[in-house]
Amino acid sequence: MSKKIDVRADRIMRALLRAGDISVQELVDQIGTSAPSIRRDLARLEKRGLVLRTHGGATLVEPLLYEPFRHDTSFQARELRFADEKRRIGLVASELISEKETVGLMAGTTTTQLGRSLRHRRGISVITNALNIGMELCNQPAIKTTLTGGTLAWAWTFALAGQPALNMLRDVYLDKAFISATGFDMERGVTTLEPEEATVSQMMIKQAREVIVVADSSKMGQVSPALICPISTVNVLVTDTALPEETYEALTDRGIRVIRA
Repeated sequence: MSKKIDVRADRIMRALLRAGDISVQELVDQIGTSAPSIRRDLARLEKRGLVLRTHGGATLVEPLLYEPFRHDTSFQARELRFADEKRRIGLVASELISEKETVGLMAGTTTTQLGRSLRHRRGISVITNALNIGMELCNQPAIKTTLTGGTLAWAWTFALAGQPALNMLRDVYLDKAFISATGFDMERGVTTLEPEEATVSQMMIKQAREVIVVADSSKMGQVSPALICPISTVNVLVTDTALPEETYEALTDRGIRVIRA
């Protein structure tokens, strides 16, 4: 595949990841090439299992993987809450990952968007405790994906925890760890709902050179029962543009790089 086609495919995937679905005409307007070229690009991406062509456009494949869960209200609530913000956060966070890096992705709806944003990339190794992230990446041979193993300890998070997960992570080193959270407080730190999940996050953080928290702005100032880490452990926070300016300044004063997607 030529470099020009690769670049075009990357731009198409970024547009789809931002929008969820898109028309051929919208892609023509954004990318500045012909409709026949866009259609050929979409056909190539469909063959790679990255998109599903529709009448006049294309949509992402990944949401279709969750159809068995669509009628469960708990799942729907998790998926729909701040969905647009999480999509943008995941896409921006994915740009922090370079080729040949090994990264850890903790389970979570925002880290799922991050994993989804990597599917068209090449030469990245992903280690995750999330069954659904493994499922979304499993048909992309250019990405090496490893699941930690462990026990499914609670419903609807697809998260593996327990001693097998900790044992696996103890034997690997990560360039970057991407941590999801349900709470992010200046004094109480980064928190989550389940102690078992916090323990796995702590091990992933211990094995990483850089710690990146991905969390929408609704998590700011919230405190959940289980501590993942103090704020001082975090190198980067990727959040959305609704983050208050005073919070942004307080975090940057503590040496944390804040990216608002």
